[in-house]
Amino acid sequence: MVKKNVPDWLNSSLWTTAPSSPSASSSDDPSKPAISPSKTTSEPNFEPPIPVRPPTVTREGQPPPPPPSLSQKPEIKDKNSRTSITSNANSSSSSSIDKDEDRDGENGASPAAGPSAEDITKQAQLLTELSKKVVNVKELRKIASQGLPDGAGIRSTVWKLLLGYLSPERSQWSSELAKKRSQYKIFKDELLMNPSEITRKLEKSTLDDEPKSESRCVLSRSEITHDEHPLSLGKTSVWNQFFQDSEIIEQIDRDVKRTHPDLHFFCGDSSFANSNQEALKSILVVFAKLNPGIRYVQGMNEILAPLYYVFKSDPDEEMAACAEADTFFCFVELLSGFRDNFCQQLDNSVVGIRSTITKLSQLLKEHDEELWRHLEITAKVNPQFYAFRWITLLLTQEFNFADSLHIWDTLLSDPEGPQETLLRICCAMLILIRRRLLAGDFTTILKLLQNYPPTNIRHLLYVANKLRHVPTC
Repeated sequence: MVKKNVPDWLNSSLWTTAPSSPSASSSDDPSKPAISPSKTTSEPNFEPPIPVRPPTVTREGQPPPPPPSLSQKPEIKDKNSRTSITSNANSSSSSSIDKDEDRDGENGASPAAGPSAEDITKQAQLLTELSKKVVNVKELRKIASQGLPDGAGIRSTVWKLLLGYLSPERSQWSSELAKKRSQYKIFKDELLMNPSEITRKLEKSTLDDEPKSESRCVLSRSEITHDEHPLSLGKTSVWNQFFQDSEIIEQIDRDVKRTHPDLHFFCGDSSFANSNQEALKSILVVFAKLNPGIRYVQGMNEILAPLYYVFKSDPDEEMAACAEADTFFCFVELLSGFRDNFCQQLDNSVVGIRSTITKLSQLLKEHDEELWRHLEITAKVNPQFYAFRWITLLLTQEFNFADSLHIWDTLLSDPEGPQETLLRICCAMLILIRRRLLAGDFTTILKLLQNYPPTNIRHLLYVANKLRHVPTC
């Protein structure tokens, strides 16, 4: 029996047949039949090529680090102890995957047993594309749109290309990286300096320019300008600005310490976790000072975390060591597409967060009017109650960390931009649990949407991709 007011493709065989996936069924109803893989891809008989990493910026005479093998797990150097920490395996820096497996177990999904034949094939395609002198970004987007394999540090390089941090021409990577990292160091040196250091620097500069004499050893009271006085309230006063920034820095510090408390990569007493927190904090402070119109908005730390994790987990030690600088520029580029969602003055404008949520509501109405009517007319559930967090935090809080990375693969690879793709994924999240939503009232619906149930991520992205097409009447 065909459902009324439901798109035709939901009534077709596509709804019960999804791409093969190692994870559990995406059905949220136990009575609903599980989704079975449509076909199995046999493992190829050839060995994938050696991973091709971006050229690293090394000192003259220093040989670059050897490329890792495909089976090698990412290895990160602790800056303090300088001891090797094997990612995703035996240490406090990398037990994030262990934590993800625990969470998968809690959600009823089985931990990943290893790379599938499909992942191996996709990895070989990506490595071949990345080894070209000029990377075909269009082809790269196509391959990455359904998720990237977790091994060989591929995601780190691909994300930098998709975000425009690296140009398609590989010959320019080395100079581009060196220039950007040098620029970030200048930002930190200038923006993370407290007024006392600034005053001493100015004093030293003055003394260097003036002839040396005993009278110039100490500044007289008349030589201390108004803006350099700690009690100055002037708009140009470095001390007044310092005290204003202190409030934001304290907020950033509190939020960073709460970032993914279930992952030892970000939280814990280890020096590695502490160094990662300091890196996140520095990036957010520099961003806030360079963008006075936005400054820092609570939740930016959650968007920053996946970028830093991916770049810091790069198996190339030189690339991992420069993860902070690379993350900063990629964070700026990513946020440029969602900038208006964080600007309070634009909340009620046509480009603000409320307008974006309205677009999600309209998208649901186009593709599933029955569900839209039940949510907003019958149950009177305001989309802002659940979609605000979904959109502003890019779904980082709705799924476990590993699944969030796969969702981001799709977000970053869409040539239309991440926001349109994000809205389609949010709409697909509603459609996938439509039975439970249609059976619920205001309280049960809100509880369900604010604690989204475990789902098959591949099937979620598959459904979201189907929403590209406007349904026919």
